[in-house]
Amino acid sequence: MAAVPSPPGGGLRGAVDLSPLVARQTAQTAQQPGQQPADGGAPAASGVVVEIGDAEFPQLIELSRTVPVVVALVATWSTPSQDLITSLRRVVEAAAGRLVLAVVDSDASPQVAAAFQAQSVPTVVALIAGSPVPLFSGVLPEDRMAPLFEQVLELAAQNGVTGSVPADPGAEDAPAAEPEPEPLPPLHQEAYAAIDRGDYAEAARLFRTAIAQDPRDTAAPAALAQVELLDRLRYVPDGARESAAAAPADVQAALAVADLDVAGGHVEDAFGRLLDAFATAAPDERTAIRTRLLDYFALTGVDDPRVAAARRRLASLLY
Repeated sequence: MAAVPSPPGGGLRGAVDLSPLVARQTAQTAQQPGQQPADGGAPAASGVVVEIGDAEFPQLIELSRTVPVVVALVATWSTPSQDLITSLRRVVEAAAGRLVLAVVDSDASPQVAAAFQAQSVPTVVALIAGSPVPLFSGVLPEDRMAPLFEQVLELAAQNGVTGSVPADPGAEDAPAAEPEPEPLPPLHQEAYAAIDRGDYAEAARLFRTAIAQDPRDTAAPAALAQVELLDRLRYVPDGARESAAAAPADVQAALAVADLDVAGGHVEDAFGRLLDAFATAAPDERTAIRTRLLDYFALTGVDDPRVAAARRRLASLLY
């Protein structure tokens, strides 16, 4: 095999998503249940076995800059093509993602066939860093394929192509096993049990105790703010929004509607409402508004950009 030129610019150009190629093969198989694939023996697509046509060829070239590709040019009328694809698939899958097999129906994809100057089918060519490396024509015994493909891998490594793809097409999408959650501290467990009973006052007392015992407990303040919100929501009167709209200077009405906003997920509305009220409130009313805002900040999370913006405005109103 002749040496392959290094990829332009040196190094790899990043992973290429194989999912469009796999999706195409899967769609074709689904449209023709029980029939042979159009390539005359190409297997259903897997993570390392794909069917391509003229439209996908540019993407295949890009893929070859990350992982070497074995391209099999076959035909529906060619019995040797069917036998070859079966053997190729086994050998490529044994490489565990270090090789990709691309099956091309040369009759349906004349541009790809012309690019590789295939004189007959089946023809097998390696594609490394965008450059073709002729391998063989006709059928090669399976026991001779493995050492040949090892040479392909060695040649690819010499040219900086050392990536791989998931052997299972769903491997990247499979959810990772979630770690077991750490057990809750005893006071938190008791507090959540009280919440389940609807005893918000007891839950709040337990969270306050947790904060007093461990000021570094960052979960307790947020939990306390949530419990107190749940407790207050039980007493918000019907028509609270209408009442607040009719009396913009009524701080208690603004606090009640802000609770409704936070409970409904409209945090920015709650922040804006209370900051507007803070701007015009009497000094003795400002303490209640500021305390409620701090509770909302704990509920939302101190790293949330909406909290940062509200803190800046509150600071400007204070000073």
